[in-house]
Order: sequence, then structure tokens, then C-alpha cells
Amino acid sequence: MAEMFYRPVEPEPVSTGVGKVFGTSLDAYLNIKKEFSMKIIISIFTGLLFFTSVLYSEDRQDLVVYTYDSFNSDWGPGPKIEKAFENICDCDVRFVTAGDGAALLAKLRLEGNKTKADVVVGLDTNLLQSAKDSGLFSPHKLNIDLDLPIAWKDDTFMPFDWGYFSFVFDKNKTKNIPKSFEELAKSDLKIAIQDPRSSTPGLGLVLWIEKIYGAESNTFWRQLADNVVTVTPGWSEAYGLFIEGEVDGVLSYTTSPAYHIVAENDYTKVAAIFEEGHLMQIEVGAILEKSEQNQLAADFLAFMTSGEAQSIIPTTNWMYPVKQPDIKLPAAFNEGLNTIKPVYIDPNIASSLKGTAIEVWKRELRK
Repeated sequence: MAEMFYRPVEPEPVSTGVGKVFGTSLDAYLNIKKEFSMKIIISIFTGLLFFTSVLYSEDRQDLVVYTYDSFNSDWGPGPKIEKAFENICDCDVRFVTAGDGAALLAKLRLEGNKTKADVVVGLDTNLLQSAKDSGLFSPHKLNIDLDLPIAWKDDTFMPFDWGYFSFVFDKNKTKNIPKSFEELAKSDLKIAIQDPRSSTPGLGLVLWIEKIYGAESNTFWRQLADNVVTVTPGWSEAYGLFIEGEVDGVLSYTTSPAYHIVAENDYTKVAAIFEEGHLMQIEVGAILEKSEQNQLAADFLAFMTSGEAQSIIPTTNWMYPVKQPDIKLPAAFNEGLNTIKPVYIDPNIASSLKGTAIEVWKRELRK
């Protein structure tokens, strides 16, 4: 049997113009080497960028802001406020939501010194004294002039918007919009209100009625009970029922119709202007005592009163600004404003009325 041999076949030399190598040209070889070197450089550069971004993100401070649900909703001011402040603060803003304003304070009380919050945004004047008594907040040390209907003197709580509570109706469905609490109680209109133990509008309503009726508030609640078809934990749930047509009216704000006019070109929603007057609500922010980001937290509160932030709030939170914004407010915000009789309750008085007002509400609605 003939012996078999394997003889490798040498490749044909390829002319390169500068020399000859087996299987490829020197130019091609150099190109491959160049591409390989570039890939290494790109890989190193990418790695450095990643490493730098990790270090950068670790250097950025976190600011944890507690607020109510609607503030940080897709349509609320939260996302725009977050983006705008992060552009100037070299920090990461993290919103944590907790139902309505009253639920915010309850959450902070429950967490105590273990809270992760640096700032809270969304308490209001009717909760101020209770918030102060909790000992959870520290002075903001800010000196900012505000454009409010009342003089503001408080070194711990900083306002960022304000408005008037009101019942809102659809004028196409409700032909006779009530002009007073008395007319509302005597009507057959069905309304949704909020729980004063978990909602700032709900607390506002019981204090509003307590302020107007005093010792006769129990009698009025007994008259109004037939109109109240549901009590929701917060504002969003109640307003949703109104929009869905489940109720004739809802406890909200005089500025609520502005949303429908500006955002939806819907002129059917109106705020009932009561001859007894309307309770003023001022929403505030504050720094948590245990926060390790006191300066950043103070910067955030100051930013909330800036022209940029005040331009965001009216058409996202649908409340009046506390300082003149950089933009002109839509005309819808002036609807009925000059005809409103302001009702304001000092935070100390609100705190003393709160317990009685809630007890009367609970007792009379159950009858």
C-alpha cells in the first residue's frame, strides 16, 4: 500500500507594492492591526466613562421629598419640578407619595426619627400647629417675600401655593348652582366629600363649617347628611367620581374649573361661590429635623418659590402661586376671584377646632 503524505500547500504570494507576505497584504495586515487597536482604545474609553459616571452618581446627593399623590402624578407639578431643580442642584430628587396632605403628616409621625424624608411638600395651614407640635421639622432660615392675601410669618413652613375650597358642579347637569351652604343643604344634589382624618380638603370642610356655624355646626351637618353620598380617603378619588358622573358635585377648589378650561377647553365645570365665604388653604413645605441634607432641602424650598417653579405650579397643581410667576396666568384663574369672601383660620385656632369639628362630622353623618 502506497504511503500517504500530507504536504501543506503554500499560498501564492500576493503583491502589495511594499513587500510580500503569505495570505494577506501588508496594507491589510496593518489595517487589521489598526482596527484592533482602535477597538481596544474604544473599550478603555467606554470603561472610563462608565467608571466616571459611577463615581459621579455616587457624588450626587439624594433629596427625598414626601408629598401627596396628585402632586407627583403624570399631570401634577412633581415631574417638572424634579427636572428643573435637578438641572441646578447636582442632585437626585426622589418623590415619595402618601395619599393626601393629612396622610403625609400621619406617615411622618409614624416613621418619626426613622423617616427617610428630607423635605415634605403638601401640608397646609390647617395642619401647621399639629406639624409644629410633632417636633419633626427644623427652621428653613429663608427670607423670601411672598405675594399672599395674608401676611406670612413662619420660620419653619414655607408656602408654595394657595387657594379656596369650594364645591364644583357641572352647569349642564346642575341648572341651579347653590349660592350658599344653606341652599346646598336644602337641595337634592348629591355630593362627594373627603375624610378629614386623611385629607386636607376634608379637614378644610369641617373647619370651614365649624368657623361659619360654630355651636350650630351639628345642626347643619345633620341637614347636609342627606346630600353626602360618599366620603373618600382623598381628593383624587372624590374628584374622579364627579368626573365619572357618579355625583352632582364634589368638594374641591375654586380653581378646579380652570383646569377643564385650559387643558380640555371645557367650560361646563363651575365652582359654587358661597355667600358665607370660602376657606383659604395655603400649602407649605418644610425640612425634616433629622435630614442630613439641610442646605439642599432649604435650596429646594427656596426653588419652590422661584419664578420657574411658580410658573409650573398654577397649571399643574391648579392653585394660585405665592409669588408672581414668570408667565401670565390664564384668564380662567380669575373667574369669580373678586367675588370671593375670604375665610382664614389661624393655625393655632384650627388646631383647637380640629378635634371638635371632626367629632361633630362623625356623629352627625352616622345618624
